[in-house]
Amino acid sequence: MRVRYPVLAPLVLTIALAACSSPEPAPPGDAAPEEATPTMPTPEAEATSLLGQPLVSPPPTTERLAVMEGELAAAKADYDSNPDDADAIIWLGRRTAYLGRYNAAIDIFSEGITKHPEDARMYRHRGHRYLTTRQIDQAIADFERAASLVEGQPDEVEPDGQPNARNIPTSTLQSNIWYHLGLGRYVKGDFAGALDAYQRCMDVSKNPDMQVATAYWVYMTLRRLGQDEEAAEVLEPITADLDVIENASYHRLLMLFKGEETPESILGAEEEALGQATTAYGIGNWHYINGRQDEGMAVFRRIVNENPTQWAAFGYLAAEAELARAGVQP
Repeated sequence: MRVRYPVLAPLVLTIALAACSSPEPAPPGDAAPEEATPTMPTPEAEATSLLGQPLVSPPPTTERLAVMEGELAAAKADYDSNPDDADAIIWLGRRTAYLGRYNAAIDIFSEGITKHPEDARMYRHRGHRYLTTRQIDQAIADFERAASLVEGQPDEVEPDGQPNARNIPTSTLQSNIWYHLGLGRYVKGDFAGALDAYQRCMDVSKNPDMQVATAYWVYMTLRRLGQDEEAAEVLEPITADLDVIENASYHRLLMLFKGEETPESILGAEEEALGQATTAYGIGNWHYINGRQDEGMAVFRRIVNENPTQWAAFGYLAAEAELARAGVQP
């Protein structure tokens, strides 16, 4: 084992109590109203979950929608002025995906691949949206192709579409390729393949944010493989004073794995909505890998049942995959 370090409002209370109570799960279904009004047709699903449920993109707030539509319009104008420009294609696809239009984004990146078949960025971004839309095999194929294209090449910082508080990008093209490839394999239950990808990701994780994000998945993958001693080694460099900008959820979960946080202390922290599903999955997995499988599965069911609008989050996808692999309905 080699590890190199260069690095839900209603859900919050119920996850902490998962080990003590497991209420009957809610019936499957999407977040749309049971009956749509004549002037508000039922939204078309962007994907079907690994459990067979339709997944509908939740609308942004009115204020946020205006900003995002403006950013998309600017990206479209850039594309229209030069439709063969790789950067213009990428940003048009990214801005489209940020609005929850994932299949449209996939089409844009597919156009980019046709025009720039040797540009790893096209496969990296299309693969990401294949993951979002639960097309896991296609995602893995795209990330593997991207990895082959960047082999032996210098890495490059990947600009943020939604900048963090310090406006400092924390990931790179190669770290994103390996990170997402690891997730695709993890979701499929290919833990050995996931470990290989995450170790490659750690090699190019050069700051605390990417180091804690990658270490989180390395640790959980090793535990799933029964390599507990190697997993413990992953936690050794993780300390409470790491200068983490945007991956606080992963950082605190690693501290939980070290025994220096509790589920209650983590779930009491202020977090954005995307982080809640991520945190909840980590706590569910903490139960699961420590012999409390029933408690872990109860948390996974809660994630899927109680926070359907978070389905694009990786924690939600991972929880979905746990239930699907176990043949358990939410």
